[in-house]
Amino acid sequence: MATPFDPADLPTGILTSLSPLVHRVLAPNPSPFTYTGTQTYLVGTDDLAVIDPGPDDADHLAALSAAIAGRRVVAILCTHTHRDHSPAARSLSKATGAPVVGCAPLTLEDDGPRADAAFDADYRPDRVLGDGETVAGSGWTLEAVATPGHTSNHLCFALRQERALFTGDHVMGWSTSVISPPDGDMTDYMASMQRLLDREDAIYYPAHGDPIDNPQRLVRGMMGHRKQREGQILRFLERNGEGAIPDMVAEMYKGVDPRLHGAAGRSVLAHLIDLNGRGVVTTAGDGQWRMR
Repeated sequence: MATPFDPADLPTGILTSLSPLVHRVLAPNPSPFTYTGTQTYLVGTDDLAVIDPGPDDADHLAALSAAIAGRRVVAILCTHTHRDHSPAARSLSKATGAPVVGCAPLTLEDDGPRADAAFDADYRPDRVLGDGETVAGSGWTLEAVATPGHTSNHLCFALRQERALFTGDHVMGWSTSVISPPDGDMTDYMASMQRLLDREDAIYYPAHGDPIDNPQRLVRGMMGHRKQREGQILRFLERNGEGAIPDMVAEMYKGVDPRLHGAAGRSVLAHLIDLNGRGVVTTAGDGQWRMR
């Protein structure tokens, strides 16, 4: 369940120190799906990594330039290629000379209502980081942690010196992540969540929402939430024999703004695809689903 949306919660364009090595600048792109906006992180002191540079917005780029304050930028890292995360990488790279590294390029048009930003078709990294590969600067090392699910190319970045993890949209501080097929994959998402649960990170820095200082508890809760949704789907099909996604959404998301029901249907579809892959449900034709 998302935290109530209030774009005034945090000021945009202000450099905020969160730890000796981690600093944040909030982009001016608040919405019901980005919360207060995209949080761009600056890692380091003498030289810097910039994580999720955000939208290609002139005011945000000016704020980042002021925050960098002439220091050397070692790398510009992107967790994934939705347009609220990666487009500013191009302008920032041109201004600083730093390479764009991180996730692989991915452009995909899906056929359903979106509850997040569309893909950045112009993203061209200088280097794609594989799982476990690193970028380092003076006093810091960032390690790529592959976390597909929200998107197939999603990476988190682990800051070894502070046992911190930059989680992009995989784990957010205000809402569960959107899983929208065909690229969003519930099976991959749950496996990635289990991977994070097995780690020993002390704090998460998400792209949207507050830092998370008890991350394993939140991950367990989010996995439990997905299992509850799965249980609702199975009970619906067991009770009704078969059913279509709009009927499931109407029952499962009572009290939710009907304008969000299309996006909720994408999540239900992701669950059904996962359940089908596990041999639990199957399609029954004409948009209907049933138990196997």
